Amino acid sequence: MADIIDITLLADVRRFFQKLIEQRGLSYFLQKDGPRLFQIEPTKVELVLRTAIRTRNPELPRPHEKAIEHCRLELRRELIRRVASAMLQTGL
Repeated sequence: MADIIDITLLADVRRFFQKLIEQRGLSYFLQKDGPRLFQIEPTKVELVLRTAIRTRNPELPRPHEKAIEHCRLELRRELIRRVASAMLQTGL
């Protein structure tokens, strides 16, 4: 069976993510406490996903779980890419 990808959901997730990055910055998505620096806060990723799902047209059915998981992975990949880029810029 092919993977299910909801392109409109992915576009909404990227749009909300971009808005949050512009407003709050990258540090908003990182954990403040803990032994590991630059660890992604899972609740912030879920916040972006929930917001994108909640703002969809109510006539549309709820997105498939695989589509939601795909968006979650794409969002985490983008965060990891941005964190790595920020680390390189600061010289870590």
